[in-house]
Amino acid sequence: MRDFSGDHRWLSINTATVRKSRGTDLPLPDIIEACVRRGIRAISPWRDQVAAAGLAEVSKLVKTHGLELSGYCRGGMFPAADPAGLRAADDDNRRAVDEAKELNAACLVLVVGGLPGALAGKAAHKDIALSRTQVHDGIARLLEYARAAGMPLAIEPLHPMYAADRACINTMEQALDVCDALDPPRTGALGVAVDVYHVWWDPKLQAQIARAGRERLLALHVCDWLTPTTDLLNDRGMMGDGVIDIPRIRGWMEAQGFAGYSEVEIFSTGNWWLRDQGEVLDTCIQRHRTAV
Repeated sequence: MRDFSGDHRWLSINTATVRKSRGTDLPLPDIIEACVRRGIRAISPWRDQVAAAGLAEVSKLVKTHGLELSGYCRGGMFPAADPAGLRAADDDNRRAVDEAKELNAACLVLVVGGLPGALAGKAAHKDIALSRTQVHDGIARLLEYARAAGMPLAIEPLHPMYAADRACINTMEQALDVCDALDPPRTGALGVAVDVYHVWWDPKLQAQIARAGRERLLALHVCDWLTPTTDLLNDRGMMGDGVIDIPRIRGWMEAQGFAGYSEVEIFSTGNWWLRDQGEVLDTCIQRHRTAV
């Protein structure tokens, strides 16, 4: 395993982690500048933050500072209740590929979606098998476009608690089944983003990471699972504050040849988003050295 104790060369900040400082929204350019001042060499921005700042401006900042993007958040949300909805999802995902390409991201992360309308509290149906079929078909259509653009797609399995509203792909095994079906030659065009928050509990995790191999391991997201958890979406912990054995999972990935960034992605309305941005980033650096 790589030794992270001496520096933070392989630390990336998912910009959701410092989306807020002392409860106040931060512009993406401010987040980028704060990362650069600390010698953080990689980020993973969210599309809404990029849109607010302007794609051209963010692209300029990334290039000026020589930053890398460990990923781009996010594409996906494929299921829909009607053909018009499916077409709209396809159009939006192609735009996401174009944005990721402009920013030279390592991959476009896909949060695939669940039951149509469930995120807004009005599920159109309860047929999760249909949603999974629409996810498969949507990724198949997007893959052709992304392959032509040279942008790898990373399916992110989400914890089963999100199966209805955010992602009906909930395990590495499910994600890799889609990869094997759509990219059997293992070209690197389609793989997985391993977020420890979502998959740490899976008894098949080590075997599925080995199954993925280097070609399919496109991203590693880190944070921690707190006990008790007060909010299933927005109570993620800083690495080392919870129950996940992050170094072990990283070791499994590195045993397969993964040599990418550890991307810190923390949603925390009750703790880290209430703190000063500088404190949060400094803590990420320290915990990357000791707990990742």
